[in-house]
Amino acid sequence: MLSLVIVALVTVAAGFIVWANDRRHSKYGITLPAGVALAVGMLSWIVFILLGFGYQPGLTWIPWVLPMVLGTAAAIAVVVYLGRIRTARDTTKLTAALRL
Repeated sequence: MLSLVIVALVTVAAGFIVWANDRRHSKYGITLPAGVALAVGMLSWIVFILLGFGYQPGLTWIPWVLPMVLGTAAAIAVVVYLGRIRTARDTTKLTAALRL
C-alpha cells in the first residue's frame, strides 16, 4: 500500500507542476491536471497490481514508475487539449459577442 500512496503523491505533484508550467492555465482550474494525473496513476497502479506485476523480482518497477509516468502524460495531454479547445471556443464566443 505504501507504493499506492507514493504514486498518489507524485502524480498529484506532477499535475500541479504541469498546471504551473502551462501558459494557458487560466482557461481551466488548478485541480484538473492534478485530478486527471491522480486518477490515471491510481487506476494504472490497481491494474498493474491485479495483473500480477507488483512485488515480483524484476517487475517491481512497473507498479511504481509506470503509473507516475502515465499520470503525468495524461495531465499533459489534458492540458494541451483543453488549452487549445477552450482558447478557440473563447475566441469564437468573444468574436461573436463583439459583432453584436
